Amino acid sequence: MGRKFFVGGNWKCNGTTDQVEKIVKTLNEGQVPPSDVVEVVVSPPYVFLPVVKSQLRQEFHVAAQNCWVKKGGAFTGEVSAEMLVNLGVPWVILGHSERRALLGESNEFVGDKVAYALSQGLKVIACVGETLEQREAGSTMEVVAAQTKAIAEKIKDWSNVVVAYEPVWAIGTGKVATPAQAQEVHASLRDWLKTNVSPEVAESTRIIYGGSVTAANCKELAAQPDVDGFLVGGASLKPEFIDIINAATVKSA
Repeated sequence: MGRKFFVGGNWKCNGTTDQVEKIVKTLNEGQVPPSDVVEVVVSPPYVFLPVVKSQLRQEFHVAAQNCWVKKGGAFTGEVSAEMLVNLGVPWVILGHSERRALLGESNEFVGDKVAYALSQGLKVIACVGETLEQREAGSTMEVVAAQTKAIAEKIKDWSNVVVAYEPVWAIGTGKVATPAQAQEVHASLRDWLKTNVSPEVAESTRIIYGGSVTAANCKELAAQPDVDGFLVGGASLKPEFIDIINAATVKSA
């Protein structure tokens, strides 16, 4: 079996009840490939998780955008992995660049979070990626490898991990890594996993691309051999998210 195409929609800090219901309606009515061709996960803000989960078509799943690094308790404002499991939320996004940059989450902290979430039975979309300065300095792979290493040091089983490569300079900026740039990093990441974890993990782990993915550029990106799907930001709030899900057919063709 090849790697099943994966499309995640990160709604970030957006939405009202009305808007959320509209997005869910669009998702429910959209014509998409069957779930053996593509896995679709949407990530609304915490407060909308139960309503989205209850209304969303059955073959799509929900993800939280973050969770706490250990068991719950006196951590005001945090949400624990246990709570997500209790709500039947199967996925969580961890290490998103916005949290790394705005909230100072270090590689080690993200590694700890990934390990704890997995230990509680959650599946994890683990985000890595470099800034514009880092890319221009030629240290893209060094940065991404260090971020991945911090996770690899804490976990043994990669079967419930999807790695999302999101060049920070391409998130919400309209700048997109070219298909060749994306492929280059994805292939290097897979090579890193092969050398530092195992050939099996490298072969089976899905590495998805995030950073201004749209209906216009998704097919060309999906055609790259090491791009196993997308983590979509802004476009996941729009009807074009259906077109992006349909890019999975590029792989199954």
